[in-house]
Amino acid sequence: MNKFKHFLGIDVSKEFFDAVLILEGKKEHPVHNQFINNYKGIRALVKWLRDMGATGENTLVCLEHTGMYGKLIIKYLIGFNFSLWVEMSLRIIKSIGIQRGKNDKIDAERIAFYALKNVESAVIYRAPRQVVDKIRTLLSLRDKLTTNKLRLLQYDNEMVDFDKELTKISTKFNKNTLAGIKKDLLSIEKQLDKFIKEDENLNKIFNQATSVTGVGKITALYLICFTNEFTMYSNPRQLACYCGVVPFEYTSGKSVKGRSRVHFMANKKLKKQLHMCAISSIRAKGDLKDYFDRKVAEGKNKMLVINNVRNKLVHRICACVKNNKNYEPRLAN
Repeated sequence: MNKFKHFLGIDVSKEFFDAVLILEGKKEHPVHNQFINNYKGIRALVKWLRDMGATGENTLVCLEHTGMYGKLIIKYLIGFNFSLWVEMSLRIIKSIGIQRGKNDKIDAERIAFYALKNVESAVIYRAPRQVVDKIRTLLSLRDKLTTNKLRLLQYDNEMVDFDKELTKISTKFNKNTLAGIKKDLLSIEKQLDKFIKEDENLNKIFNQATSVTGVGKITALYLICFTNEFTMYSNPRQLACYCGVVPFEYTSGKSVKGRSRVHFMANKKLKKQLHMCAISSIRAKGDLKDYFDRKVAEGKNKMLVINNVRNKLVHRICACVKNNKNYEPRLAN
């Protein structure tokens, strides 16, 4: 990481993005500029950087996760051979201590300072392959359609006990909408299957993940997307922490003796999916069901045991991907 001489912090919004450049690591004299958040603005940013002597070889670019607003910047700066560090916003906020006031320029400056101070621990962003981006988009759309479908059905189910006539009217006009959502969901499932089948590496990882008892198609695809095909985490515990299934100790001296519990900061989507996988695995005949029954019989809290099963699933999936082989289930005696 010592190759970087200059540090660029970018604060992204929908229409514009602010850039603050720290030259030669001298934080006393940061340079600020603002650009339009489109390809023309990014080209102007690159020209501005080159005029300042900052190139892809000697500059570390740091920005926060901002979803779709940062996609163009990430895509084109990588195309211009810049090293990008896409960091979690809360981590940046926590690292800079107590701050008063904020605006886009100040935020970009703080991001640049964060990159300068923590350059040795920088994680260079690796863009996902196009097929992984497509799968993530389809999964997001699938989630939205499923949510809307459930809301429509819930509304009719709740209203039927209070006004049957209005329920009939609502059901009549919801019928075509629900049918359309169902059709779109089927189309998404077929397209996901096609993506998996046509990509050799994706197909291999998918089969390895789903070979673990209880792990289904959607969970495997979410794991592939959020871990960039299992390249973002060096060990299973890191991924388990990200999923929110690792308990941490809460004690201090003699007075504070809290029970171990998982942290609230987690990928809630993956945590939910792993919970459903854990329920499926302890219902199926096998060693995880045997483990669950044994621990519950010992008096352990059921949710604690289920969380342990979620943790075990993450470790098994990672082991299968790392060892490049499918899981071989062990049946209970």
